[in-house]
Amino acid sequence: MSTVGANSATLKDIASRLDEDNKVAKVIEILAQNNEILDDMKFMEGNLATGHKTTIRTGIPAGTWRKLNYGVTQEKSTTAQVTDTCGMLESYSKVDKALVELNGNESEFRASEDVAFIEGLSQTFADIVFHGDTSLNPERFMGLEPRYSDTTAENGENIILGGGSGADNASIYLVVWGDQSVHGIYPRGSVAGLKHTDLGESTLTDAAGGEYQGLRTHYKWDGGLTVKNWKYVVRIPNIDISDLTKDAATGADLVDLITQALELPPNLNGAAIYCNKTIRSMLRRQIKNSNNVHLSLDEVAGKKVLSFDGVPVRRCDVLTNAESLVA
Repeated sequence: MSTVGANSATLKDIASRLDEDNKVAKVIEILAQNNEILDDMKFMEGNLATGHKTTIRTGIPAGTWRKLNYGVTQEKSTTAQVTDTCGMLESYSKVDKALVELNGNESEFRASEDVAFIEGLSQTFADIVFHGDTSLNPERFMGLEPRYSDTTAENGENIILGGGSGADNASIYLVVWGDQSVHGIYPRGSVAGLKHTDLGESTLTDAAGGEYQGLRTHYKWDGGLTVKNWKYVVRIPNIDISDLTKDAATGADLVDLITQALELPPNLNGAAIYCNKTIRSMLRRQIKNSNNVHLSLDEVAGKKVLSFDGVPVRRCDVLTNAESLVA
């Protein structure tokens, strides 16, 4: 049961979206974020109704140097299975039908509401791609940060510490997307991406139990993330934001750190670098540094794209400057 005005559009909401001609005005989305990881992230159908099970090779035969009159010991490869689950991200929008009919702009108003919900759910999904931790929130899916947070783990060699020790730390991620490396998943038998369904007119209930006719839309995004081969992700945490300088005179040497990261994956086909706007801005400023030959501004489809040794550097606003230190 919802409270009127809290989770439902009100007359004030309707009026605030009308221009001087009584038409639905274009809403300036000041809350919109730039999370380009959603543009790159490949999705595949999972082999489970709730996610995806991956069989990983954990050991391979080494062979035996045989001596005359001596045999060869039997060997075999070993494997392990890892299951990644999908989360179910959902929301509903609802508005009093009578409110919408007051100005006759039903389709325009509902379309403007769709934009807000799609943006909001996209931000939530992008945040979980990085920060989701099923040990804390089992209804979500496991993101990249908790997978790459222990330098003593098997994948610890793909964690390059940035040297920071303060409270304003950020991370850079290198991800190589691919069918056999890292990709998004959606449950078997479903479809990928955010779906929104117009549920039409239905009877809604206010906080006092009163009923009224309203228009409802359902938004649903079932998805998750699987890392089939941990070697295709590199995290650079502990980058102290307050110490950064454009010439690396103090703080983390971003050029050196990213150069190290690019050498770790087996290949870079489908690779992209992800960071927040603060770090990306610093990299853009380093383009003018005469000693920096790694960074370039390439034109792709008429748009300038920042690249580091040919790997695009993508902006993700869900990456913060207040991360916990990786010890």
